[in-house]
This record gives sequence, C-alpha cells and structure tokens, in this order.
Amino acid sequence: MGMMKEFKEFAMRGNVMDLAIGIIIGGAFTGIVNSVVNDLVMPVVGKAVGNMDFSNLYVPLSSEVPTGLALEEARKIGAVFAYGNFITVLLNFLILAFIIFLIVKGINSLKRQKAAAPSVPPAPTKEEVLLTEIRDSLHHIASK
Repeated sequence: MGMMKEFKEFAMRGNVMDLAIGIIIGGAFTGIVNSVVNDLVMPVVGKAVGNMDFSNLYVPLSSEVPTGLALEEARKIGAVFAYGNFITVLLNFLILAFIIFLIVKGINSLKRQKAAAPSVPPAPTKEEVLLTEIRDSLHHIASK
C-alpha cells in the first residue's frame, strides 16, 4: 500500500500536473501552428516565389518516377527526395520557435514589471501598535 501512496504523491505534485497541462496545451497549439503555416503562410510564400506548392516539391530518385506528378502519386511509383515537405516542416519549426520566443519575452516582461513595482509594507498588527505605544510612553517618561 505504501507504493500506491507514494505514486499518488508523485502524480499529484505540482510539477507533474504542470507538465501534463503543458503537453495537452502543446498538442492543441501544434494544430494551430500547423494551420497557420499550411493555410496562411505557405500559400503566401508559394505565391511570392511563383505559385509554387512546397508540399509537392521533390526530386525523383528512380527513373520510373516521371516529373510533374503530385508527391503522393510519385511516392507510389518509386523513391523520391521530398525536400518540399522538409521546407514546410522547417517553416513550422521557425514559426513555432518565434511564437514561443514572443510568449517567453512577454512573460519575462511581466515578471520584471512585477519585480520593479514597489511593495507596500504590511500594516502593523495590534500587538505591534500596542508595543510601539508602550515604547513611546516609556521613552517619554524617561526623557522627563
């Protein structure tokens, strides 16, 4: 029974829960980034370089594969060097890294603002007020 208790303590630790939440949000964030890259960025980049679709860029590695086929059709016929897919994945990574950089930069900025804000000292407790009054009274009596 001690092992189950120890496992429960481990699983419910703050760091483990934070990690689990991070993985779940990361999975959802990956879908968003893929959509941004595939649906928004890549068409613009493709248009900028001459209506090119990066996902279908490849070099046939077999003489049986004719040029001009869609990548999936070419793969069915023979081996291909699909560098267009690599370009897409590389852009995914760069966009994701940039977005994470902006998020971390924003969080660090908020932390610096919070650290720079002057903290208000807590109000004295009733005991502290009473002791201060006693001290001041004793000081007043002693100075006479």
